[in-house]
Amino acid sequence: MAEVLIIGAARSGKAAARLLKKHGHAVTLTDSRKLEEREELIAEGITVADGGHPQWLLEKSWAFIVKNPGIPYRVPLVKAFVEKGVPIYTEVEIAYRYARHFRYGAITGTNGKTTITSLLYEMLRRKGDALVAGNIGYPLCELAERYEDEEKDVALELSNFQLLGMEQFSPLVSVVCNLAPDHLDYMDSLEDYYASKMRIYQNAAPDAWFLRNVDDPLILQYAQDIPCQIIDFSMKRSDVDLYCRDGKVWLHDTMLFSIDTLKIVGDYNVCNAMIAACMAYRMGVSIADIQAAAASFTSVEHRLEYIGEANGVRFYNDSKATNTHAAAAALSSFASNIILLAGGHDKGIPFDDLKRFDDRVKLCVAFGETREKFTDVFTNCICRLTMKEALEEACAHARPGDVILLSPACSSFDQFHNYEERGRIFKQMVRELL
Repeated sequence: MAEVLIIGAARSGKAAARLLKKHGHAVTLTDSRKLEEREELIAEGITVADGGHPQWLLEKSWAFIVKNPGIPYRVPLVKAFVEKGVPIYTEVEIAYRYARHFRYGAITGTNGKTTITSLLYEMLRRKGDALVAGNIGYPLCELAERYEDEEKDVALELSNFQLLGMEQFSPLVSVVCNLAPDHLDYMDSLEDYYASKMRIYQNAAPDAWFLRNVDDPLILQYAQDIPCQIIDFSMKRSDVDLYCRDGKVWLHDTMLFSIDTLKIVGDYNVCNAMIAACMAYRMGVSIADIQAAAASFTSVEHRLEYIGEANGVRFYNDSKATNTHAAAAALSSFASNIILLAGGHDKGIPFDDLKRFDDRVKLCVAFGETREKFTDVFTNCICRLTMKEALEEACAHARPGDVILLSPACSSFDQFHNYEERGRIFKQMVRELL
């Protein structure tokens, strides 16, 4: 009976523990916090080391380790196992090994992942049994335990943290939708971050597809030695496999959908829909179902999400914009009169990319840990400590025709647990105002 250690007892960690226990492994689960489910897990035959990481964990010989993707490799406990050469995986890799009848459409990239994954899932649902997992939806191990003997199509969003723990994972179709600086608080360098994204296709079979964004020079630079069929796509060119022409999206000579049927706005969302449609086509979804799903799809929560209007002022929640690339996409969706709420935890990424929107931003109200940095980006900038104070300041300056946009360009960890909490609180504050 192989002994395995799981570091991190969030939902994905517990799911991995249960799946591995089901398949005969001796499982130990450790977490820095005390677990409410401690007795329940012990009753299931899982050893629990909570409230810290005891020394004996380092003294045992583990067959392999499953690490929560959010825990950096530089954390002392993890670093010690890296130095010992113990294999370290993420729960997606573990699930892949047991759910052998799942077919994967795998999505990674800096921005747009959640929209593409959600839209792909809606397309796959129209075909039949489909699941959504990874960074959104359920932990893949939870679904593997429930459906491992069944055939399922899976829309799978993957962060680079998850890809770092992959060894065998092989998708039917995959994409790196774009690349931009991010996660310098986790990765040793930008080069390491970009290279980690390319692990998505490393085990792809020859008949699998990898969608390559030829508009992105970083992808062209890093996407090398691709072992499967390459589908080049572009929003600017038509001499590629997947492209726009005459207001429609085409895969070679097959028309996938008409752009004017989309409810989601902005060129970047056209690109997101293009990617999802092509992936769905490779996974066997009919053109009619692709078009119906694309036409009915509305925005993802916390991604340029319209909240409402008061006195001619529109409010948008783009809390998922945790880097400048995502914030730039939101700012490009409005021609002028933007009152921008930005700021949060400092990930070590410069904000210079946002200077090109200075003429569109009527006022930036910056808050949080990085608030002072935005004074060098926008001509008109006011700093406030909290998001609530920033919203109050924005409303005081707003006039009919303005847009109040929360698009922080930073992660949320200075004042919130995650971007979802930040977005929910922002929406609640706006609705109270409305």
